[in-house]
Amino acid sequence: MFDRLQKPFLTVETGEGCQPNRTTWHVKQKEPLINALEKLQCIRKNTSANSWDLFWTAECDALHFESMDAFRKNPENPVRLGSFSLRDDRFYFNTSSFKRACLVLPFIHDAVTKDSAHLFCTDFINKVFAIDERLPHGFAELFKDEELDRILSQRISDYHQVKEQCEHASTADEAFTVLAEYAKKEAQKRLPYAERYYFKTEEQTDPEVIFLAFYIFLRSRELVAIKRWYGETGYTLADANEDTIEKVFGEMGLDIID
Repeated sequence: MFDRLQKPFLTVETGEGCQPNRTTWHVKQKEPLINALEKLQCIRKNTSANSWDLFWTAECDALHFESMDAFRKNPENPVRLGSFSLRDDRFYFNTSSFKRACLVLPFIHDAVTKDSAHLFCTDFINKVFAIDERLPHGFAELFKDEELDRILSQRISDYHQVKEQCEHASTADEAFTVLAEYAKKEAQKRLPYAERYYFKTEEQTDPEVIFLAFYIFLRSRELVAIKRWYGETGYTLADANEDTIEKVFGEMGLDIID
């Protein structure tokens, strides 16, 4: 524990913990997607085919990272926030922190038309790394579709099992007890090393709601990773959800009970 307090976790240039993540879109039309990307001044094409870098400049200049209020930008050498790649019918955004993903995805969602690509999922790491720790090499090593789908399928199966128990409970108190025990058990579980978040982007859903839910989901897991890094092993996902929701809605000046 003392070693952890003396050795901070690895952070990226904008101040957040290094937690690699990858967002995937299903591509409908490649040419409109590429055209939309290459109109943006904050994006530069790489020499390799269908690969681009995103920088903290131009259209992205106003993105705000709370931990870096005193950061002095160099217009001639802007920070690279992430990279894009297009392979077959998949479009990927790779970045190294949850905050970057939460800030960039709404911006890209607005820039890319619905006819070009459909936002699908984000894969991410549920830990922070020591400064001298070996980082996984490449996103292919980090994120295995079969394992991520297995974790999600198990979670859905557990949820439906509890839902069925609640529906067949003889009293409301019994149903509440089942639900409370399930929530407590889930909150205390060790988070998987890698996890997947699926976006629900039906046409009637407000994009602000979509990305607010995404922020709360990732921010809660970031808090768990950081708290446990500093030895707070009793800090659960339920604690993180409560802290995150209180911060989000408190800053909005909203009473979430009403």
